[in-house]
Amino acid sequence: MSLIDLRSDTVTQPTPAMRDIMAKAKVGDDVYGEDPTVLKLQHYLADELGFEAGLFVPSGTMSNLLGLMGHCERGDEYLVGQLAHTYKYEGGGAAVLGSIQPQPVEMEADGSLDLDRVASYIKPRDFHFARTRLLALENTMHGKVLPLSYLADARRFTHEHELALHLDGARLYNAVVKLGVPPKDITRHFDSVSVCLSKGLGAPVGSVLCGSQGLIDKAIRWRKVVGGGMRQAGVLAAAGLYALQHNVTRLAEDHANAARLAEGLEKLGYTVEPVQTNMVYLAAGDKAPKLASFLRERGIVVSPAARLRLVTHLDVSSANIETVLEAFAAYRKA
Repeated sequence: MSLIDLRSDTVTQPTPAMRDIMAKAKVGDDVYGEDPTVLKLQHYLADELGFEAGLFVPSGTMSNLLGLMGHCERGDEYLVGQLAHTYKYEGGGAAVLGSIQPQPVEMEADGSLDLDRVASYIKPRDFHFARTRLLALENTMHGKVLPLSYLADARRFTHEHELALHLDGARLYNAVVKLGVPPKDITRHFDSVSVCLSKGLGAPVGSVLCGSQGLIDKAIRWRKVVGGGMRQAGVLAAAGLYALQHNVTRLAEDHANAARLAEGLEKLGYTVEPVQTNMVYLAAGDKAPKLASFLRERGIVVSPAARLRLVTHLDVSSANIETVLEAFAAYRKA
């Protein structure tokens, strides 16, 4: 049985065309800065997002870590949403490896941070406190897109408070497609941006950190320190380039499939949160493990949770969505 995997958009498989590009990639030693395909990827994305430079790294976790360590020194602090990936799901790397104190901030339902609340967490310039240096946002956040007007407000806020502004843009291009704007309309508000290539874009591995040349120079050193220096990485960078050049506009298909899934689940009587991009959140409660087991028996994979997340991606077709809805209907009747 071919599984329908709704756990995440990280489970995508490289397409035959992407594999062919990878096999033919020109490569060199990236630690020496000599891999032509890596250099091409870094320049391509930095230029598209409006930054001086980019750095290809193995994962989004590393990309965000290097961004935080590029902006903050030992004993500094960054402000971040309490459910944000950089705070909750990256192993405490900023604190463990960067000696950077995270200051979590309660998040709003739309994925934003109330800037007045953020301001209340900024520490006085006093030796008793960690130095507040950075605000980190995430877009998309739980499938929700931060409005451009909010990003502009956040940029003004950080300027007023002399803070840098970092974006965990793991799913930046889902926001781009949803808003129907060029990427620079989002990224122009930030001092650094991390973009993941291995989620909805469909590359097998890799992220790119973009920022000023000075920040990227620091990030190159920290990449080496944390073990992220790669050699003939052009094989992987080629997949990222292919993803950026071929798989962005098709994200709209994932959004449409998620909307169809949400609509169908609501008609079946399930409680579903409003959908903006490729994530559907379903209220499963304490029956989540039983539901997950029921679906698995029918070839559908989910991660059981009271707030159940269903993620559409390039390996989930519109026909798959109908199969999933049939399974949820059967569960209601079981």
